[in-house]
Amino acid sequence: MRENDRWDYDYDERRDAPWESTPRRRGGGGRGFVLFLCLLICITSLAVTLRLTQRFSPSGSDHQTEEPSVSVPATIPTDGPLGTDELERAPTGDGTVLTISAVHTGELTLQEIYKKAIPSVVSVTCYATGSQSIGTGVIFSSDGYILTNQHVIDGGTRATVTLQDERSFDALLVGADSQNDLAVLKIDATGLTPAEFGDSSLLEVGDTAVAIGNPLGTELRGTMTDGIISAINRNVNVSGRMMTLIQTNAALNSGNSGGPLLNVYGQVVGINTMKMMSSYTSTVEGLGFAIPISTAKPIVDELIASGRVEGRPALGITVYTISEGEAAFYNTDAGVYVESVDERSDAYTAGLRAGDRILSANDTDIASSDDLELVKEGLAPGDTITLKVLRNGEELTIPVTLMDQTVFED
Repeated sequence: MRENDRWDYDYDERRDAPWESTPRRRGGGGRGFVLFLCLLICITSLAVTLRLTQRFSPSGSDHQTEEPSVSVPATIPTDGPLGTDELERAPTGDGTVLTISAVHTGELTLQEIYKKAIPSVVSVTCYATGSQSIGTGVIFSSDGYILTNQHVIDGGTRATVTLQDERSFDALLVGADSQNDLAVLKIDATGLTPAEFGDSSLLEVGDTAVAIGNPLGTELRGTMTDGIISAINRNVNVSGRMMTLIQTNAALNSGNSGGPLLNVYGQVVGINTMKMMSSYTSTVEGLGFAIPISTAKPIVDELIASGRVEGRPALGITVYTISEGEAAFYNTDAGVYVESVDERSDAYTAGLRAGDRILSANDTDIASSDDLELVKEGLAPGDTITLKVLRNGEELTIPVTLMDQTVFED
């Protein structure tokens, strides 16, 4: 039950009983009693609300601030810096890979799924100056490799991993990839129980889906929720970056980030990464998303091999889109605008600046950040992308050489 639901229920229950069971009386004495009763109701309801708020403090969530439309992650930059360089790094290149099993032994009950998976689920705590974030992770090797979300550790200076048996270890960063919101950590431990990973490409809408994690922090660690696979190959725009995800109605909340989405065989088929929220209401439910393991495996393997993912083209800019409705409301022009330009990029050298509106890229009209990402697909670092932009009423043509995204992660 949500806090507001609980508050409304208590308020209505206490309010309705006196009015329904007590006969009306004339005179000021009755009105005084009612006024006193209403005041008592308000005080009692406020006390209930305060107790609930204290118990479910956001300090146990992935981030200390609320996001307007996506609870997890808060922001994934477009061609931006990784933001995790302050974490101590682990050695790379030991040959470890994430293994996907094509074999399963038959459908499990929910209880059996939990018993199979829970030894492999960990709590990830990342510390930064004056704050901390808590998420979930999955063990995928007996010698201490942990898979989680990049946004869980973003900006941290130290990370710890707590196992189900309460043992806690300092964690080193093997590598992280902001584009797919994945990170690999390493702890100095042996004899761990790795999760079994399944082939996410075999999922169908309607399949059973189970999530395990730490919703709202460690106080509720090891929580399991269940539902179905609501959609597959769902394209979701996250801060200007397109992610192709699994959609599920299994309940996800801040703190579930980095935890496993499991199939009916107890295999990890996704890494939970976000849920959708409304900017205007808190009633949006059952819209959670996970990174498919088929997408995660090559990223994880490359992070273990070299600590980074190379070969991705980047402009070195961040952009935002103003829709037609927003443009009408704010009396401006719809389109894609440059928010920032990294000074290390060729885009900066070529003259692209914050505030420019991108009209086209390689002669393709640009109406959203998705359009710009599609133009970049199939291109490689070193290729040229020609941008036509509008600046102060003047159209400019700016050719930009794409760079390797790792340039902006150093």
